[in-house]
Amino acid sequence: MRFETGVDIDASPDRVWRVLTDVARWPEFTPTMTAVEHLDDGPLSPGVRVRIKQPGLPPMVWQVTELTDGRSFAWQAAGGGVTTLATHVLTPRDGGVSVLLGIDQSGPLAPLMSLLIGGRTRRYVRTEAESLKRRCESGS
Repeated sequence: MRFETGVDIDASPDRVWRVLTDVARWPEFTPTMTAVEHLDDGPLSPGVRVRIKQPGLPPMVWQVTELTDGRSFAWQAAGGGVTTLATHVLTPRDGGVSVLLGIDQSGPLAPLMSLLIGGRTRRYVRTEAESLKRRCESGS
């Protein structure tokens, strides 16, 4: 199952990248995150793990699988018969940046999870995109 949403942000690509990759601060500006904890030292990079708690979901450990500095990163979490890959892609445009957020779920229970929490997943991804836009455009 794939869920994807995009948003145009009127801020510099550098600013958007800094906010997007400062994952420990996500709970400050998006209601879809209640706690984010780095499990490894240093900035986001391949292999770094982060524990995320979201409302109505069990805590999950995400591991960065890919990172292209200033452009994109992906991380993956597994549990309950489902592997989830989340992607974050920035594309510069005149006056700002376009951001594409995606969730790919695979595994034997992915179709069932899509039925059970697919609506919530879509709302969360959309809320995260809108919250990122507000944070980056506010200058805070």
